[in-house]
Amino acid sequence: MRTTILGSATLALAATLALTQLAPANADSIGVKDPKDLAHGADLRSVQVEHKARNIVVTTTHTDLRESFRSGSSGAVYLDTDPADPGPEYVFAGGYFVGTDYQLVEVDGFSNASWGAPVEGAYAMRIDYDREQVRMRISRAALGSPDEVRVAVKVAGSRPDGSSTRRDWLGEPRSFTEWVAQ
Repeated sequence: MRTTILGSATLALAATLALTQLAPANADSIGVKDPKDLAHGADLRSVQVEHKARNIVVTTTHTDLRESFRSGSSGAVYLDTDPADPGPEYVFAGGYFVGTDYQLVEVDGFSNASWGAPVEGAYAMRIDYDREQVRMRISRAALGSPDEVRVAVKVAGSRPDGSSTRRDWLGEPRSFTEWVAQ
């Protein structure tokens, strides 16, 4: 009988230790709200950053997101993956209207002139016009498997007459969210 109790206790202890070594089921994430400050369908209202085990997912929510190319809606999510190097290392940019495209490229700063080569790896962008959301999924491997990440988000759109482009940053221009660890 004593061997059975000791064996059961050892088994329970081993199971407990195995379970405590597993990674948590949910990833760290943050959500940031943005005021309604752009009279355009690209108006940025919130950003959610999820740093999961295999992917980083950035979801932006907008007011009156439109399918038409006439909206000129587009966005750029700048990703900072290196706390020792100020500024972004990557940008995920694309149009937010039907028929457009997107790409993840290397950058050194916020200037379009600093955009470099496309990144090799898995990434995708999906637009849900009913929910007025744009969801970008980037494999951590494509970004060098960073321990933490932060983002700066800029969206833009054209006036209906095409006379000018309006821009909306999350917070102050070129400002980042807090760091989000995996």
